Formats: sequence, structure tokens, C-alpha cells
Amino acid sequence: MGWLPWSSDSDSPKASDGGRIAPDRTSRQRCWEGRDLFFTCLDNNDILDAIKDDKGARNKCGKEIAEFETACSRAWVKYFKEKRVMEYNRDKTIERIKKEDAEKLADLRSQGRK
Repeated sequence: MGWLPWSSDSDSPKASDGGRIAPDRTSRQRCWEGRDLFFTCLDNNDILDAIKDDKGARNKCGKEIAEFETACSRAWVKYFKEKRVMEYNRDKTIERIKKEDAEKLADLRSQGRK
């Protein structure tokens, strides 16, 4: 798959050494905007994992996912979907640890220790 949605591997821009040329700033910005719109739609519909709940995501956010998949390479789409779940789990773990630490500190203070 080429970097641009309308290109295939055979007609994607090539460097002098035969490798593909990376997307420019405008292409990346368009991809990120598509991702943000799609993720906002997922948030509004309480969908966290768009890979596991692909059917639900496509039903609720069909227009947004189509734009996201058009603006980004397939690898980027997969990466961003996985990253969304990973960051959510990371943030929940951090919240849990902070809460546990606060409870331990409160317990120590109630025992007269600091």
C-alpha cells in the first residue's frame, strides 16, 4: 500500500535508491486530523478498542473511519488504534497506583507516621 490513499505500491513516490518517500508534513497533518475526528467519535460512542469492536466502530463512526483510513497508511491506522488502547490502560494503571499510594499515606498518617 502506498502512503497516499490514491496510490498503489507501484506508483507511490520513489527515492533515487528505489525506496518510498516518507509522507510530507501536510500528509501527516491530514492523517492526524482524521485520527482525531475518528477518536472523538469513538469517545462520544463509548468505544475504546476500534480493533476488537470494529463492527461497532464502523456502524457508529463510518464517515470518520473512512476519512481516517483514507488519510493514513494502513500501518498508521493500526498503530494509532493500538496506541489508543495502550494509553488508556496506562492512564488507568497510573490512576490506580496514585490512589493506592494516597491511601497508604493516609493510613501511615493516621498511625502517627509520615
